Amino acid sequence: MSLEQAPDEVKLAVDLIMLLEQHEIPTHTALAALEIVRQDFLRKQAQVPSSSD
Repeated sequence: MSLEQAPDEVKLAVDLIMLLEQHEIPTHTALAALEIVRQDFLRKQAQVPSSSD
């Protein structure tokens, strides 16, 4: 399967990995930042009654 045919979440994950690697972000920094992003999106998802993502 090519990236063009991959689900949107896979495409986004690849883009994020490339961005973090290109900027040489240390692993611990990237993981900490991703956890902040995860918590933020979980909070936003909880505020939307019937999320259509």
